[in-house]
Amino acid sequence: MTNTQPISFKALPIRESAFAQTLGPTVVVAPHPDDESLGCGGLLALLRAEQVPVSAVLVSDGTMSHPNSQKFPPTARRSLREAEFQEALDLLGIAPEHKLLMRLPDGAVPGLQVPGFAEAVLQLISFFTATAPATVLVPWRRDPHPDHRATSQLVRAALAALPNAPRLLEYVVWAWERAAPHELPQTGEVEGWRIDIEPVLAQKQKAIAAHRSQLTNLIDDDPTGFQLAPQMLAHFAQPTEVYLEYTNY
Repeated sequence: MTNTQPISFKALPIRESAFAQTLGPTVVVAPHPDDESLGCGGLLALLRAEQVPVSAVLVSDGTMSHPNSQKFPPTARRSLREAEFQEALDLLGIAPEHKLLMRLPDGAVPGLQVPGFAEAVLQLISFFTATAPATVLVPWRRDPHPDHRATSQLVRAALAALPNAPRLLEYVVWAWERAAPHELPQTGEVEGWRIDIEPVLAQKQKAIAAHRSQLTNLIDDDPTGFQLAPQMLAHFAQPTEVYLEYTNY
């Protein structure tokens, strides 16, 4: 039996920024508003700098970041987070018409064999058919957040139903901080690499900053509310981004 061990993200080989344009028309799939900026904002900015078409899917409604807020009830939270998502896309150069808001329940995005899964897959199939991406970006399949894993399952099921399968690249969000060893990619399991995003790093940081409800006390009446911690944000201030790629879905 072959022994495996977790891959070190920081030891992965680096590809030059120009590699981005080889990916062709791209769809980024974000479980929550901010995942698109954190996990792959640099690559998205590089793509748009070369005028490569980019479309975006927001899977959840984002309402559970501050579930007890009275100032921002669920509908207002959804509107706020979708507005932040749109601002981030604007800063990355992605046109507002090129997006899908699925509005699945935050914290309960349906995974395999869960009610709503098949319907969500059909939505994605329709969007992928309309946008015809050459590449799809989605969170790492074992990223330690249930919505991220469910999003990966939804996307892979949709892509498997397409006649021409796009390339699937998986980006890292919570695996930087919260992954157990078995949740990390293992040697021999998947190809991993980093891409140089230094030319657009400032642009990525502006897109992250657009998600003010996740970074500040904008929603100040829920003591249990979520905020991205400085040590977490530090991973996304690096001049490279990590991508993982399987030979099949």
